[in-house]
Amino acid sequence: MKTLKLLFVNLLVFLILASPVLSQNDTTPVPTTAQPTVAATTAAPNVTATNIATTAAPTATVAVTKGKFRVGPSVTLRPVIDVIETNQDGIVELFMNNPSLNDVTLNVDARISVPSGIHVYGESFGQAAGAGVVAGIFSVPPGTSRTIIVVVKADKSARIGSHTLQFTGLYWPGEDKDNYQPLSLTYSVTVKEPSKDPESAPKTTGTETPKSPGFSIIAAIFGIFVIARLISRKK
Repeated sequence: MKTLKLLFVNLLVFLILASPVLSQNDTTPVPTTAQPTVAATTAAPNVTATNIATTAAPTATVAVTKGKFRVGPSVTLRPVIDVIETNQDGIVELFMNNPSLNDVTLNVDARISVPSGIHVYGESFGQAAGAGVVAGIFSVPPGTSRTIIVVVKADKSARIGSHTLQFTGLYWPGEDKDNYQPLSLTYSVTVKEPSKDPESAPKTTGTETPKSPGFSIIAAIFGIFVIARLISRKK
């Protein structure tokens, strides 16, 4: 009986002493497993959003670039004949040049204000008898130039003396009409006599085409060589 009591007392003491240790073992694993899971799910989206924002900005900036003139084009008048007589018409050239450094086409909308009794003829320009305005639209690709020959005639109603033709309009790069520039040029012509045929368009009006002498020279040399060859065979 004493032995049983002693065992019971020892077991009770053991349980009392072991209870703090058991309670610590039960609560320790809970915080260690929860914290890494929460940190991994909240950190990843922030890093991804930052990377997307920093790489998208340069692409958007490049995409909105518009074509423009690197070098300013030139639109000028070149007087050729400024006196109108019976057998002589006035001639002025509208010269347009688009430098090769540009990547866009030069577009020109030109208008000519015509005094009373004056007629003008030119490629893409309509004739004007009496006071009025004629217009023409021209395109000049990069690295090329274009010359429009404008012939000026006077009928019997035109006043003898000096007349001023006003060239106005706009020019712009490619399709960017918002980036237009104004055009304002003048040309003076003196009427001494009415033109012979003021109402007939001359055959010389049109665009001046540059000629390349290279092919003509090669053809001439080849012709001389053939003739020399034939002469040598006959001998």
